[in-house]
Amino acid sequence: MSDVFHKDCPAREVLGHLAGRWTILVLTALLRGPHRYHELRAVVAGVSDKSLTATLRSLREDGLVRREVGSEQPPSVTYSVTELGRGAAAALTPLLDWIRANAAEITSRPDPDHADGR
Repeated sequence: MSDVFHKDCPAREVLGHLAGRWTILVLTALLRGPHRYHELRAVVAGVSDKSLTATLRSLREDGLVRREVGSEQPPSVTYSVTELGRGAAAALTPLLDWIRANAAEITSRPDPDHADGR
């Protein structure tokens, strides 16, 4: 097992890929089943085309997402999680659940550097 606290640990690169907001959302969306690009963009509301494209490319390069191009014209492109991606998404799902459960409390806290809450 790698020591992620060591600066040269290769797991840090993977951590960087998986810790991104769009990565977590795209992976967990794909757990529900394969999606076409425009479907993913609708499910992951607020993601830009540039960010979604970069996220999908990174996930494909890491072997977490599969891109399948259909034979029809125009070709349809479908994205799905690989077994490795399913494991990553399963590990990230509890984090996303915790964030959902605690987001309101965390975001409603006053700024500790300003006594008046600004």
